[in-house]
Amino acid sequence: MNKFSLTILCFTFLSSGAYCQVSEINDIWQYSQLYRNEQGNYFNLSGRLQADSAYFNSTSNNSALNDNDTYSDILWRRFRFGFKAKYGHIHASLEGDFDLNNGAKYKRLTDANLSWDLDNGIKLTVLKHSTGFTLDGRTSSKKLLTPQRNNLTNNLWFTAEYFTGLSVKGKLTNQTTYNSGIFSSDDSDEIGFTDGSYFALFSVSSKFSKIQLWDKAELSFDYVYNDVDEQGNTRSFSHVVSFSSKFSTGNWHLWSDLSFGQGDLGQSDLWGLVLMPYFQQTNKVQWVMRYTYLDSEQVNGLRLGKYENKIIEDKGNNYQELYAGVNYLINRHKLKLHFGGQYTQMLDDADDGGKYGGWGVTLAIRSYW
Repeated sequence: MNKFSLTILCFTFLSSGAYCQVSEINDIWQYSQLYRNEQGNYFNLSGRLQADSAYFNSTSNNSALNDNDTYSDILWRRFRFGFKAKYGHIHASLEGDFDLNNGAKYKRLTDANLSWDLDNGIKLTVLKHSTGFTLDGRTSSKKLLTPQRNNLTNNLWFTAEYFTGLSVKGKLTNQTTYNSGIFSSDDSDEIGFTDGSYFALFSVSSKFSKIQLWDKAELSFDYVYNDVDEQGNTRSFSHVVSFSSKFSTGNWHLWSDLSFGQGDLGQSDLWGLVLMPYFQQTNKVQWVMRYTYLDSEQVNGLRLGKYENKIIEDKGNNYQELYAGVNYLINRHKLKLHFGGQYTQMLDDADDGGKYGGWGVTLAIRSYW
C-alpha cells in the first residue's frame, strides 16, 4: 500500500480514538475469536499491524562520507498474520511475517510451534518461537513502551528473534519463574536447523512483595551462550549477560537493563545501561523517558538504531541516547499511539565514518489481535 493510503490509515486510527466509544472499539477484537468453549479450548486469529512515520536529522557533519543527513518516511513497520489454537493441554501457533511496503510480500514464518502444559506449571515448546533476552528483547513489540527497542537490545539481542528449538518454562517458587532453551542459529525463513550452529538461553525472574520503597518489583537475569557461526542468524557474541529490573510505586515506574556481551569473529566486547522511567497519568496516557549508554572495548563495536542507521551505516565505540515521548492507549496495548523524540550521539575514535549526532521524531501506531 502506498504512503498516501498509509497516511489515511493513520488519521482513521486517530479519529477512531477521538470519536468512537471505547466499548465500540474493544468489541472489534472479539471477531478474532473463531471458536471457544467452556473447557478453555479455542481457535483464534492472531497477528499485529504496525506503522511508523519517522523523521531523523544528523548534525554530525559527516557529509564527506555520507550522501544524506536526513531520513524521512512513512512505512509499515510490521504485519503478521496467523492462527493460535488450544485443545486440552496442547497449544499450537502459526504466524507469518509480510512486507506491506512491497505489495504484501511474504517474508518468513515467525511463530510455528507446538507446546504442552505439563505437570507443576511447566510448559514445553518445540519448533520455531521467540527467544527473548535483555529488557526490550524479552518484551514483545506488541507491548513496548517506545516505538523501537532500545539500542542496547539492538546491539546484543538476536534481532531475528524467532529460531527453531526447544524451550521449557516453569516456576521455581511462587514468586520465581524460569525459561531455558536450546536453539539452532540457522537463518532459514522457515523451520531450519541444518545451517549455522546453536545457542542456549537461560532466564530467571523474581517478583518481590510490597514494601515502603515500592509497590511492585521484579528482577530478571538472562544468560546466553552462543556458538558463533558465520552462517548463523545471531549477533557475533559468544556470551551475553543481562540484569534487568522493573519497579513501581503509585503511578511511577522505573525499568532498567545492565547488559554485557563478549564478542567473537571480530566483534568487540561491549556493555550498556538503560534507564526508562515512565508515569502512568491515566489508564490511557503514559509519559515515557529513556536514557541509553553503550560502550565497546574496541573501535567500531557499536551500531546505530533502526532509523539513524539509514543515515550512517558505519559503526562507533561510544553511544548515548535520550528519548522522551507519550503513549495513548486506545484499547490498552491492543491499539495504541506512540509519539516521541530523541537525541542520539555516537563517537567514532577510528574516525572512519561512524560519528553521529542528531535528533529524530517518530509517530507510531501499534495494534495486535
